[in-house]
Formats: sequence, structure tokens, C-alpha cells
Amino acid sequence: MRLTWIGHACFLLQGSRKVLVDPFFPDDEHPEHPDMVALTHGHRDHLGETIHLGCRTIAINETARILAKQGLSTRGMNIGGTVIEDGVTFTMTPAFHSGGLDMDGAIVYGGGAAGYVIGMDGIQVYHAGDTGLFSDMKLIGELYRPDVALLPIGSTYTMGPREAMMAAQFIGAPLVIPMHYSTWPVIEQDPIAFKIAIERTTDLRVTVLKPGESLQLDAKINHSQV
Repeated sequence: MRLTWIGHACFLLQGSRKVLVDPFFPDDEHPEHPDMVALTHGHRDHLGETIHLGCRTIAINETARILAKQGLSTRGMNIGGTVIEDGVTFTMTPAFHSGGLDMDGAIVYGGGAAGYVIGMDGIQVYHAGDTGLFSDMKLIGELYRPDVALLPIGSTYTMGPREAMMAAQFIGAPLVIPMHYSTWPVIEQDPIAFKIAIERTTDLRVTVLKPGESLQLDAKINHSQV
């Protein structure tokens, strides 16, 4: 699997299928057109170009129903559920965050926020979505044993670096990639300090990507930056 950080919370997972998570493109760099979109919640900086992309979209049930009325083909699900779409497994995990959609200036209830464990080609990627720290992240690690954890570190609207360090240890994924930071001054963070702190105190590895950079992953998480 090839994993590309588009920026903010948007990642493209390319293997047997192309899965785009949270298609908000802060630098206007549009990735290859995906086979499907996984949406963690309906805030503008995550919903992004979902409607314009027009492809199959996995989302929490209420958001999926709203998007279906906009003409999208959707698959609704909810926390704790697992669905398989075109050979890709999506397990929806909790996220402690709000999740209303801004529709024509009105905030519409979107069913809350979520994360995903996405399984493709023998690799399990945990995208935490926008969330604070919660102790049941340990269960995500024990149940799904993700190979990679994509964790927000921006603070203000999500976990900050201190909380994300504990989240990384709860989850236990051997590879951690920080996200949702420094898009705007209010979430400015130093990802290198986060990397140093984790790697000095745990056996986990942290890879800091720049927007547009990729990792090639295999089932043993031998990875090379491209």
C-alpha cells in the first residue's frame, strides 16, 4: 500500500483500491481520483470536496443520508460496525469531537464524529479522525492491531502532542504519523519535537510527512519514503 498525506487530515491510500480519507485539500493539490471516500465527520475541513468528487462515500449514518440527498452514492454505518466495500474493510471507531455539517449557512446534525480502521492488502491503517484522548484507544489497539496510526496533534480542536503521545502508546501501532496540525496558526505544532519525544521514550516510530509525500508500506511495515 502507498500512503500519501495530502495535508491536514486528508490521506490517500493506494493499493488494490484508492481510498481518500477526509478530502479537504488545504494547498489545492488534488490527488488522483479515488475509488471511494471515507469521511470522519462533516466539518468543512474534512468534508472538503466530498460532494464534488462524486464517488462512493462511507460515513456515519446521518451524514451519509444527508450526502445521499446531494446525489452521492453513500454507505452509512455507525460506531463499532464494519463494512466491506470493493474488498476494502472499514471499521468505524469512536472519536470525541463534534460533527455538524454547515449546509447553506445552517449547522445540520450529522451524527457525530468517528475514526476508521481501514484494512487493505494486508495492512490496517487507523485514522483517528478529529478526537481528544480516550482510554478505549487501548481497545482499538487490542482488537484491530493497526500497523499505522494517523493521529491529530494540533490541539485547540483535537488532541495536542502530549495527549497524542499517550494515544500512540494506547494504540501500539508500530508506525505513527501526525496530522491535523499547522494548517492554520491556531493549530501550529512542531511535529519533530513530537517525533523525538515518542522515539526517546517508546519503541514506536514516527514518520513526519510533508503535504504530498508518500510512504510505501508492506504488511511488516517496512517502509520507504518516496
